[in-house]
Amino acid sequence: MSWILSPEGDAAKPRPTEKMVPDPTDPNRRVSKKSANQPFLAYKEYKDQQQQLHQEWVQRKKEREEKIARGEKVGPEERDPTAEEEVGLLGLLKFIVYLLLVVALAGRFFTGSFVWEYDGKWTRLKTYWPESSGRLFSESYLATFDGTDLDHPLYIAIDGDVYDVSSNRGTYGPGGSYHTMAGVDAARSFGTGCFKTHRTHDLRGLSDAELKSVAHWKKFFEEHKAYSRVGKVVHPPIDPQSPIPEHCDSKKAQAVHPTVVPTEDNRLQEHTRPLINSDSKREEL
Repeated sequence: MSWILSPEGDAAKPRPTEKMVPDPTDPNRRVSKKSANQPFLAYKEYKDQQQQLHQEWVQRKKEREEKIARGEKVGPEERDPTAEEEVGLLGLLKFIVYLLLVVALAGRFFTGSFVWEYDGKWTRLKTYWPESSGRLFSESYLATFDGTDLDHPLYIAIDGDVYDVSSNRGTYGPGGSYHTMAGVDAARSFGTGCFKTHRTHDLRGLSDAELKSVAHWKKFFEEHKAYSRVGKVVHPPIDPQSPIPEHCDSKKAQAVHPTVVPTEDNRLQEHTRPLINSDSKREEL
């Protein structure tokens, strides 16, 4: 719109009262201090101040080196006040915190959940601060946590590790389908499925597949979002001369001990025991 103020087509001349300053980009040109030019002028002023500080620091450094050369005592070396600071560990931590905050807010905006509707064990406080994962239990003391006392938590153990399953009393408490596993280290039954007769931690004689099943269930309880490891159970040593627990499946029992005659209890349990190794049962524990 300058042509309105200057019909000849030339740029409007600044008002006589308007102060002119050197152009930060062209020393031979002068510009006004209008608001549109303020950011550029402010940056130029900042750079000039930084340059002055740096020159003063260079002079002090030179004087310090001269004193050292003369053998005079000097203080600690001064850092260049204009040097850019490295990010460092603190800066990296701040960046991570800000990034997590942005991700959480984005999750809240898009899904209504700060953790993007994730409901795994990593969002639970007990995963990082377990109640007392270093607690030791004797077999007799562990038996008191079988769910019969509602004032006590409900524990099971597998291969020496004790887990709190109080959130699932319907399954492990009295009357539950897996109550036989409560208050005891029944690691062997997790591999064989013999819940009534293999309520023991004795893993001798198990096949590779049965040992893998025990490892699977131990991992299942370790990573379950509702269960937590609370300690370990201390077992007395197993006598190597003691007989290996007989399998509740008569065919498997005879395969290990060909001279064993199937008992009536084994035949009955063979037809009634749950299939713990089946995929359909894996998420019910």
